[in-house]
Amino acid sequence: MPPWLDKDGATRESIAIMTVAVPVGNAKPAPAARPERIGVLLVNLGTPDTCDARGVRVYLREFLSDPRVIEDQGLRWKLILNGIILRIRPARKARDYAKIWNTEKNESPLKTITRSQADKLAEGITDHDHVVVDWAMRYGNPSIRSRIDALTAQGCDRILVVPLYPQYSAATSATVCDEVFRVLAEMRVQPTLRVTPPYYDDPDYIEALAVSMSAHLASLSFQPELIVASFHGMPQKYVDKGDPYQAQCVATTDALRQRLGLDAAKLILTFQSRFGYDEWLKPYTDKTIGQLARNGVRRIAVVTPGFSADCLETLEEIAQENAEIFRHNGGEQFAAIPCLNDSDAGMDVIRQLVLRELQGWI
Repeated sequence: MPPWLDKDGATRESIAIMTVAVPVGNAKPAPAARPERIGVLLVNLGTPDTCDARGVRVYLREFLSDPRVIEDQGLRWKLILNGIILRIRPARKARDYAKIWNTEKNESPLKTITRSQADKLAEGITDHDHVVVDWAMRYGNPSIRSRIDALTAQGCDRILVVPLYPQYSAATSATVCDEVFRVLAEMRVQPTLRVTPPYYDDPDYIEALAVSMSAHLASLSFQPELIVASFHGMPQKYVDKGDPYQAQCVATTDALRQRLGLDAAKLILTFQSRFGYDEWLKPYTDKTIGQLARNGVRRIAVVTPGFSADCLETLEEIAQENAEIFRHNGGEQFAAIPCLNDSDAGMDVIRQLVLRELQGWI
């Protein structure tokens, strides 16, 4: 019979209570509460740390080993990557990087511009003094891991990740999220996370592009016969599997045509930077530009609305390589329109995007 019941099963009026003394001398004090701050992390694709073959090789190995970029990471691809690509391509790409390298800071323009975008964003939201702005690269340095660690060390318990890609693709926006999730998966105390959506048809973005294009065109000594809107390409099979990237590039171009009052013959859409032997999104930029010159077009301008900052693909591939293709085939005057970069218009797009996605947090 339980001791708290009498023999008839009735509860006793008084119950003895046992008290246990627990020593507290060695107990660890609870960690002090950190101030709640919000982190904003701008993320772009990446860049080699140096413009020599070694630096490019390290970068390419990380980039081309990502299954979001090259989906088939089987034995055949590993043999091609390590046996051919990483032996041949780094030296050639290093020469291309050297043409555009920021020698003063010893870094690529993409790194210079992305840092400036983060600095200017921080200046633009100083009225929210509990918001900390930082930047990272998906491949190369500063890494996403290092900057998330830095933000949490500063007391950020909420982080807004901003992939700097106007159009979504699995090979850009999604792989940023993949890496962020990998970092968070190893954390005991995870920050709350938000990710900005693509902004391919955002009115602020379209307006900024239109204003920037108009200003640059007005500064030229010639009037282009047409404008080429060149976006980074991707394998056609990725789109066939459901990637929305191509449709979003078309939407951006259509919105620009409408805003600028241009028809499809005056603002044409192409895709650049193909790699390997698979079929990529068409029409190809280099083939189109060569054909335009052969058809008698003598003056063109190229804009790259899929890039938030000038980089190897815009400064070397478009402004130099494709300009040479155009002239070699009979073209005469070629203009590469700069990306929005850290211009006032470009920063307004990023600032408005960030402030919209921070609603409820600030």
